[in-house]
Amino acid sequence: MQVKKITLRDFRNIKEVSLSFSPDTNVLFGDNAQGKTNLLEAIYFASIGKSFRGQHIGEIIRFGQKEAFISLDFESNGREQNISFALYNNRIREIQKNRVKIRRTSEILGSFRAVLFCPEHLSLIKDGPAERRQFLDIAISAAEPLYLGSLQRYNHVLKQRNVLLKDAERDRALFDATGEIWAKQLCHEAAYIARSRKRYIKRAEEIVKQCFRDMTGSREEPTLAYIGFCKDPDESYEELQKTENFLFQKLLENKEREIAAGSTLWGIHKDDIEVSLNGHAARQFCSQGQQRSLALALKIAESEICADDCGEYPVLLLDDVLSELDGSRRKYLLEHIKNKQVIITTCEKEGILARSPVLVKSGTYETVK
Repeated sequence: MQVKKITLRDFRNIKEVSLSFSPDTNVLFGDNAQGKTNLLEAIYFASIGKSFRGQHIGEIIRFGQKEAFISLDFESNGREQNISFALYNNRIREIQKNRVKIRRTSEILGSFRAVLFCPEHLSLIKDGPAERRQFLDIAISAAEPLYLGSLQRYNHVLKQRNVLLKDAERDRALFDATGEIWAKQLCHEAAYIARSRKRYIKRAEEIVKQCFRDMTGSREEPTLAYIGFCKDPDESYEELQKTENFLFQKLLENKEREIAAGSTLWGIHKDDIEVSLNGHAARQFCSQGQQRSLALALKIAESEICADDCGEYPVLLLDDVLSELDGSRRKYLLEHIKNKQVIITTCEKEGILARSPVLVKSGTYETVK
């Protein structure tokens, strides 16, 4: 997977730019608040159809303008492809894949694959379960198209069931008539999603452990554990049915409690990854440096699993992370990214080998020979 060229118009502070990339390490350097991260944001937008900064699309469009445009030329398995977005006010007005209009953002997922690592990803360790669930959902969806469809159906059913639960006190007859139907649909999707998440965490743990062996000389031992209603490691069809039936019984037995709460209290929307280091919960007991290393290892695992499942490495987007790492971890990362396409932002270009570093200044991009 390689980015060939990106063309932007009225994106953030970028009026207009068309920039090509080499197949190995690319460096964007310059002072803070000049537009380095904006370029990575646009590239990653083409991967998942939204900003990793979590803002509304209206905030992405350059101040004073109503429209913005993103076009990404990339190569996947030897085939030249393109994804483009036309943005208007606070929405995506049009998406094209290889110059053909598509209806939904979900249709581009898995086409262009990129893994982003930025300082904000410390939240994977420090913040609550929602951050880690989002990490799982993005990572798994890139290589497993059926997962995204199942997740979308689950969220739709969950929303409908929660409305039913909130209304049950004044309309109990409707809940009694349809509650089990919604519960069965919810449990069916939940079992598949739980199995995929559990399998992914198991694979990621081995890679994270190897990262720490390499980074720390085996002085630190990380572990990842799936926290959810399904804990059996067996992935057979029979166990999938058992998982589905287990959750269904849980919902039946606790329907009065859920009616009182007005929401669904059990399901994969409550899942989490328990991240530990040397037997201690990383969120509570690890230093910020250790937490940053764990987040980095999770992102490396995302890259390796994607490469294993899809037959090629995703593009690595590293946003100002080298300054946040100590010498040994920085050396490890620079060694790990060899023979992959990487786009790095930094305030200093020294110490990173790149064919033609790009100076970023006030939303303009100048190649430095």
